[in-house]
Amino acid sequence: MADEETKVDESQGESESDEGEREEVRPNTNREPRSTPDWGLDSINGEHLWVPTAASGDFCYANDCAKHGPRLKCAACRVMAHACCTSNLNFDCKASFRDVGVRQYREQTSTHHHWVHRRSEKGKCANCSKSFQSKLSFSSKEIVAVSCSWCKLAYHNKEACFNVEKIGENCELGAHKTIIVPPSWIVKLPRKGSFKSSLRKSPRDKKSGSASGNSGASSRKKSRDREKDDKDHGNLWVVKPIPSPNIRPVIVFINPKSGGNQGAKLLQKFQWLLNPRQVFDLTQGGPKMALELFQKVPNLRVLACGGDGTVGWVLSILDQIGVSPPPAVGVLPLGTGNDLARALGWGGGYTDEPIGKILSNIGDSDTTLLDRWQVTVEKNPNVNTENDSGKGKENLPLNVVNNYFSLGVDAHIALEFHEAREARPEKFNSRLRNKMFYGQMGGKDLVRRKWKDLSGFVTLECDGQDLTSKLREHRVHAIVFLNIPSYGGGTHPWAATSGWKEPSTEDGLLEVVGLTTYQLPLLQAGGHGTCIAQCSHAKLVTTRTIPMQVDGEACRVLPSIIEIKLLNKATMLTKRRRSNKSQHNIDIKLESLKLPVMKIRMADYELYHSDKDKLKKIAECWKAEPFELDATLDLESLRNILAKELVTVKNFCFLDSCTAERFFRIDRAQEQLHYVTDVASEAVYILEENTVPQNVETTVKKVVVEPETAQTSPR
Repeated sequence: MADEETKVDESQGESESDEGEREEVRPNTNREPRSTPDWGLDSINGEHLWVPTAASGDFCYANDCAKHGPRLKCAACRVMAHACCTSNLNFDCKASFRDVGVRQYREQTSTHHHWVHRRSEKGKCANCSKSFQSKLSFSSKEIVAVSCSWCKLAYHNKEACFNVEKIGENCELGAHKTIIVPPSWIVKLPRKGSFKSSLRKSPRDKKSGSASGNSGASSRKKSRDREKDDKDHGNLWVVKPIPSPNIRPVIVFINPKSGGNQGAKLLQKFQWLLNPRQVFDLTQGGPKMALELFQKVPNLRVLACGGDGTVGWVLSILDQIGVSPPPAVGVLPLGTGNDLARALGWGGGYTDEPIGKILSNIGDSDTTLLDRWQVTVEKNPNVNTENDSGKGKENLPLNVVNNYFSLGVDAHIALEFHEAREARPEKFNSRLRNKMFYGQMGGKDLVRRKWKDLSGFVTLECDGQDLTSKLREHRVHAIVFLNIPSYGGGTHPWAATSGWKEPSTEDGLLEVVGLTTYQLPLLQAGGHGTCIAQCSHAKLVTTRTIPMQVDGEACRVLPSIIEIKLLNKATMLTKRRRSNKSQHNIDIKLESLKLPVMKIRMADYELYHSDKDKLKKIAECWKAEPFELDATLDLESLRNILAKELVTVKNFCFLDSCTAERFFRIDRAQEQLHYVTDVASEAVYILEENTVPQNVETTVKKVVVEPETAQTSPR
């Protein structure tokens, strides 16, 4: 049986090596075990993601291991090994990317099964449909099943159910194939300096390159370039999707610190069910790198796992990098609060719902728009703030509102909670204690009525109408601007009465609600506040330092002039029941591309082939109007379109402008393998080959056929 195990592993290793078309690189034995993928220069394909485990029932995956001690489990393929055995384990994890040249990434786009031996397995055999006979871990080391860590298919470890032919079969990626990012999409680019130009060296370049005086300078330059690459890992990777209307890839952002230990456990579950390189730990650099890397992927969806702050963080980065069209964002709520998740139908917190079901919901969910509001704060010039004692700030902690903005007694309670938790964090380690604190502070404010005169320090203007008198009439202690119906952990302050529009997350309106200290505790029992207005623009003028909060982030703000206006609309995923699921599938389509076609002359390409920016500047527009192209169009089909539209130039080749650090030519024989989205981002670049002067053609031929003669002949 041990021989059979070795045979399967070796065959699988050959298969994976063929898929990557590279020399197999074994993990460095001196590397520290990792729990998340390495995106640096030294990243290794097939590296395990080790996490501590105390689970029983399985043996160390190292052959003939009889050691004892702490054990680790790979989150991606779920093999287990002793901590001291991981460096000697002769078994790779599933390949999560392709480590090939910039020209070969389309030559092999399929994914092979990643077969793993199991000594225990749940479910039934995919061949005979019989259950797997469990073996007692202390009595037998027999391999019961062979399962794929991609598609999760499992077979009995016997010839009748699992034969050698299955080892090299392509994998369909299982139940979540429409949302998994295949490893062939993620390409690790060569280091700067190892990229081979699509032009051969000219004789003059060869002659000068052989001089010993220049070799030292060239070596130093390469060293500097490598140091620069070490600092900038973002240029190491590129995502090359295969466009399809039926694929909606999801990238997952998760905060392991959210919800106690929930986040860390969910991270491992997502790494098991998906490609580990589409799952990102937000504590390791935030979401920017991932969003920039995947921004060109059609039909992309984002799952933010954490609180409302995590969702706001992702949305702010999408604003910052200007993704167009922006991906739809879904929410897996962790921790407390989670008002945005409640408003979108994802609930107030994750309990024990299977992650596979959540991923299916994300892939099938509807989309809606979420208004996002810009809050600008200017110091009130008519108020003297010298006696503030440094308690107030000139700006809010956040300048974009996704959920709500409020000022007064509710912000005062939230601020005291945050200050108390920072001073004594050990007293705020449970939801019950947190709620008790809020109740206690609310009771104190009910007696003190500290903000009973709030309307005397604030003027309110909504859509040009002064509503200050309405605030004073109802003697409000807090003013809340609601963008979503849920507030303060699931309450609904806005009363659905006649005379007002039905609130919506995408109507371009804020609901303005007034609250008193009597109404605040009643919200938990289904009560409501006082409806003040619905508006698209609001202006507040304060004459006193007042506690304020934006989406739960509170601080004291100096007397200010505050304006709230619509910033943009984010695309969000909602969890709703649909009466006609087939209609939903009919509406799936990819965004069309509008790209100009830019022409580069061969003489310019030869002269500036290493300067991408220069070539972009001198490129000529081939047609005034951009072409509207299908995202699934390949370059061979695009050539046929251009041949009909543009007859002036017939002999040309396509240039890849977005994969490497400079342009390179696409072989005409491989045009059917490349999509427009592979080679173009802001424009399609072509190289006009029929304008090459005769003497240049002769020189190139001599370089290819007679290199020694070419070195002595003039250019």
